Amino acid sequence: MKRNFLFKKTGLSNALKIAFLLSIVLIGGFGHSVPTKEIFKALENSRELLQSPVLLNNQISAIPLKNLAGKRIASINIGNTSGYAFDEMLSNYAEVKIFDYPANINNEINTYTTIIVNVSSAALLSSDVISFITELSKKKELIIAGFGPSAALQKFDSFTIPIVWNPEQTPIAAQHSAQIIFGGEAVSAKLPANISANFVAGSGFSTQKIRLSYLNPGYFGINISKLKKIDNIMNEAITEHATPGAVVMVVKDGNVVFEKAYGHHTYGDDLPTRSRDIFDLASVTKIASTTVATMKLFDEEKINLNAGLGTYLQDLRGTNKDFIPVRDVLLHQAGLVNLDFLSYVKPSDHSTDSSFFFPVKITDNYFLRRDFYKDVMWPKMIRTSLPTRGQYVYSDLSMFMMKEVIEHQSGTSLDKFVEYSFYKPLGMKTAGYLPLRRFSKDLIVPTERDTYFRRTLLQGHVHDSGASLANGVSGHAGLFASANDLAILNQMLLNGGTYGGEQFLKPETIRLFTSSQSNVSRRGLGFDRSSGGSYPCHYASNQTYGHTGYTGTCVWVDPKENLIYIFLSNRVYPSASNKLNSLRIRPRIQDVIYEAIESGKTDLAGVASSR
Repeated sequence: MKRNFLFKKTGLSNALKIAFLLSIVLIGGFGHSVPTKEIFKALENSRELLQSPVLLNNQISAIPLKNLAGKRIASINIGNTSGYAFDEMLSNYAEVKIFDYPANINNEINTYTTIIVNVSSAALLSSDVISFITELSKKKELIIAGFGPSAALQKFDSFTIPIVWNPEQTPIAAQHSAQIIFGGEAVSAKLPANISANFVAGSGFSTQKIRLSYLNPGYFGINISKLKKIDNIMNEAITEHATPGAVVMVVKDGNVVFEKAYGHHTYGDDLPTRSRDIFDLASVTKIASTTVATMKLFDEEKINLNAGLGTYLQDLRGTNKDFIPVRDVLLHQAGLVNLDFLSYVKPSDHSTDSSFFFPVKITDNYFLRRDFYKDVMWPKMIRTSLPTRGQYVYSDLSMFMMKEVIEHQSGTSLDKFVEYSFYKPLGMKTAGYLPLRRFSKDLIVPTERDTYFRRTLLQGHVHDSGASLANGVSGHAGLFASANDLAILNQMLLNGGTYGGEQFLKPETIRLFTSSQSNVSRRGLGFDRSSGGSYPCHYASNQTYGHTGYTGTCVWVDPKENLIYIFLSNRVYPSASNKLNSLRIRPRIQDVIYEAIESGKTDLAGVASSR
């Protein structure tokens, strides 16, 4: 049977063939009409149907883009009918401002450091376009993503700027080129023929994949059709009012193989949940902020796991917490209790209006007095007894303490430390505390309709009352993010601390913090871990680490399968319900993922044995 058996005498364009093959994977294929091994054969070679993009003028390795924290990136579309797909793919990797030529090009473009011009071959026939690109190249870091017949490369013969040229001009081609620019996809193709004096046959640079991939039709290793069971589980969750909506993401071998939003922001709401919506992560904050910050300072030898808390916090010297090792705090074995901070708030501590004396905004009509955290909350934490010292007792006070240690040792606030150490350089666009300072409400999923404390719908204000009273920035809660941002952060951990060509953490530090560190619990240092049995699901390996969050969130990373599972929901809307847990929505979805992986392995084995 010929390799392109599915398309004999169809007359389909290469782009349509690729789209057709992708549909086989994404919606479950042909049923029993075509053998699985034949589908795999077709998919295995589907990339050959798409003329390969080539990377030119990359002598200084500008592609893939690195050092994102120091860049302000803009994309200009000049005549590319698939520009929307190109820009949408770019947005997976960084904050990118979109301009259309010449409609909305203005002085604002001068504020950007890096300009990506995606241009069609037809547009290059215009001398005005060539002049525009020439002027940009003199002032900015410029990248060309060209689409169409390669003969148009003649227009760039005298240019030295990097060029990603794709002979196809389709949405799929646009997505491939965007990924190459950020290193979501490697490139190695060469020009097949002479184009001009500088662009001769055999020209072309090779790169390596350094970031997540979002489109890989040649990927095998997970049976995508099996993941359709996730739809059934999520439909059950929404029907049973376990949560009004959710986002599920699966990353396998550095490829986003499943990303889907379900339901709506609230029950009966017209606003559907979107895959890039921002959620209150609740206790996932403990690993996505506080623990990675601790790991960074550990790498820098600014935190010693065996040092007592009093080593770093003068307020704790001479108290019962002076000699508690940082290690025990991260393991929840310090004996720290849980406190109801809300019970300490007096009527005189808050106001309906902001002022010099009441500057801490809890919600629009609730302002806390100055220094409430320092005067009330922190002293209460210092004076607590340690009734369970050496035992595993989960306590949010552990991460309150770690926040203080991190801020003392870093010399900056926790939110700023993680923003500049991780989120910005990784290209994470949404992750951070106090999201209403950066995003409109409609991008943030509501959590609870609070009837007991703030008496309003919480949307962009942290759900946890303790974190709220601490001005929204805490070690145990307060972080907001999208699923994509969590995928980036955890892929960095799975990579051994590298991402986007940068080293963020040492691999031995990641192994230490994520491995079993206790003889009285399953915990790692800051991380929760698999029990090797039924938690977090039946099939997760004993290497699995991650965390859950009270608002209905979880992140689990399984190094054995090179797998990341992310589930974000607002199960506490309109008020806290336990149905998400009682129906085992999160673990059931996770088990489906493992079943799809196992089925994919079986399919591959069958294909291999038939050759």
